[in-house]
Amino acid sequence: MKVFDGKKAANEYMSKHTLAFSTPELTLMRFAFWLGDSVPDPENKEEAIPRMMTFMTEQDFTPVLIDDDKFVPTGAVRNSGVYGNAVKESENSGKFCSECGTSLSSTAKFCPECGTTQE
Repeated sequence: MKVFDGKKAANEYMSKHTLAFSTPELTLMRFAFWLGDSVPDPENKEEAIPRMMTFMTEQDFTPVLIDDDKFVPTGAVRNSGVYGNAVKESENSGKFCSECGTSLSSTAKFCPECGTTQE
């Protein structure tokens, strides 16, 4: 199966472009435009293809199936003194996480235990 080699593409982009005076958002936007630029097709020089297609490689690839009932996010911020209200609410608002049932403050946008977005 052909898959996109993002690491190879990023390494080539970074080796040819300077990041001086650039924000992460601007760098990402420029990288996306760079991937979409038309370049000569390596197999047919008469034709042009998006640069992204030149980073397609053949790999034995089996998709990772995620069982939603058993999936546990590994990168969720569980507790942080940096984010959230500066004043901790002492009373229980009666609001609970729709996913895991954790008691939440009335202003919570995300659950601190599972990371689920709250309504």
